[in-house]
Amino acid sequence: MKDVTLAKHDLQTMDQRHRTRLINSLSGFKSANLIGTCDKEGLDNLAVISSVVHLGSNPPLFGFIVRPSESRRHTLENILETKHFTINSIGAEFVRKAHQTSARYPKSISEFNAVGLTPYYDDVFPAPFVLESPLKIGLTFKEKITIESNQTQMLIGEVITIHAPKRAMMPDGYLDLEALDLVTISGLDSYHVTQRLHRLSYAKPHESLFPLTREGNPTSWEAFEFNLTHFDR
Repeated sequence: MKDVTLAKHDLQTMDQRHRTRLINSLSGFKSANLIGTCDKEGLDNLAVISSVVHLGSNPPLFGFIVRPSESRRHTLENILETKHFTINSIGAEFVRKAHQTSARYPKSISEFNAVGLTPYYDDVFPAPFVLESPLKIGLTFKEKITIESNQTQMLIGEVITIHAPKRAMMPDGYLDLEALDLVTISGLDSYHVTQRLHRLSYAKPHESLFPLTREGNPTSWEAFEFNLTHFDR
């Protein structure tokens, strides 16, 4: 099959929407999340985001990108105003509702109400979680970084609280996302489910890799293949 080679000139002369879809597909599969915020008056806001990135574990930091726009950016405004936001993983059963939050609703309309998702507040965190999401993270705003090359902004938050099913938490700290039936995104609008191949041992020079069980215990390739054949089908 013949490859396509595109140079800078090809990208610059490409139809804008075509280029946007292409470039957004190049980075591979991305996490699919809903960012939950509210303003000081308590009006909820919800936005689908595919740019969440882990920045560190101590302190636990995550960031995501807000793109420049002449229109009002309600998520950005709410975070800067209240200093709190939530990251909620998207489950396969509510993908269409999550995607609909990308529509440009006026600030007076809550995306929760517009798409049929449920805001959930715990007793100690002031920003709304998505009740339907199996993995919910509450964060406090730490800093905003402007990326000079294209004027996008990275918002960085520190994890304050986590809500996750106990069944997905493994003894070694690994969180089994596949057990939560989460989806991932490619490009701007293509949603996918996942299939784990295997967990692998910590890589060291001149040492062979070996598989780990879901719980993080060492096992052998023979045992892995046996379990795959007899139990995973």
